[in-house]
Amino acid sequence: MNFRRDREKEEKAPWVPRTEIGRKVQNKEIVSIEEIFEMGKPILEYQIVDALLPNLKEELIQVSTTQRMTDCGRKMKFRAVMIVGDGNGHVGVGFGKADEAKPAIESAIGSAKRNIIRVPLSCGSWECSCNTRHTVPIKVVGKNGSVKIELKPAPRGVGIVANEIARKTLELAGVKDVWSFSRGRTKSVYNMAMAVINALDSLNKMRYTGDWETALGEKKEVKESPA
Repeated sequence: MNFRRDREKEEKAPWVPRTEIGRKVQNKEIVSIEEIFEMGKPILEYQIVDALLPNLKEELIQVSTTQRMTDCGRKMKFRAVMIVGDGNGHVGVGFGKADEAKPAIESAIGSAKRNIIRVPLSCGSWECSCNTRHTVPIKVVGKNGSVKIELKPAPRGVGIVANEIARKTLELAGVKDVWSFSRGRTKSVYNMAMAVINALDSLNKMRYTGDWETALGEKKEVKESPA
């Protein structure tokens, strides 16, 4: 009971930043999360994401129990896996453990916000020329544990062709149309979600000039121009 009361007090207490980025966000020196991504520095406080992305949606995808043997017998904990995203190019996955379910869920939410990534969206399918941000720009591959997933650009109207966990992750990332192919132990919720995140995050690690949408638009103009 004391633990719950302490947590309630912490939630009501005002945010006191402990990092340089947190202080800049609180002082309005940083007004966009894209600035933090450009700096290449990690987000160590979930309140930073709350301040810069107030419209984040949260999706609980798993709550399970874990056990370990101690000198006093078996000790059980709750493990939660959460996905957060704004449906407009930002998504994160995290997990948390605690003696009770609610603290585990809140810990998972904080972890997901700290691990949030930017997702470049574009119209990357050769079958579509709508020039809107509805799918991934190119084929990407992600892996986590035994799970491996391939995401391919799809034309507008196809929807998200993926299993339930991958679909929830892609929806919160803002992807509306995509083809997918996965292998491995795809029933592993955390590995499946992280494989999707790693596939989307690989776009941020590629070298390209300008925006994905602009780059793909230029390529389409070159292909459509007469010889």
